[in-house]
Amino acid sequence: MNTKNLAIAALVCGIIGIGGSFIPYAKYIMPLCAIASIVLGAIALDQIKKTGEIENKSLALGGLICGIVSLAWDVIAIACAVCAICALAGVASGLAAYAVIL
Repeated sequence: MNTKNLAIAALVCGIIGIGGSFIPYAKYIMPLCAIASIVLGAIALDQIKKTGEIENKSLALGGLICGIVSLAWDVIAIACAVCAICALAGVASGLAAYAVIL
């Protein structure tokens, strides 16, 4: 695969990763797209360094940045979902203990 195709694929995966992070159930699958964007962007930047072709560097760098932002956003969203579930479980167990006392 040539450098331009890798850079474009990285950018597309990064944009899909960011856009999919706001879709309720797709946000749990989007980290895969973000990881693919990071990997493809890094490979494209490495090839750009070796060959010296600078015209695709912005695409590769954009894909890498979009992938990192998307992955960070997805990790924060998943952590918030886990915290919310734990908080609800704590409230439910507290209410159950209160009901036993009554």
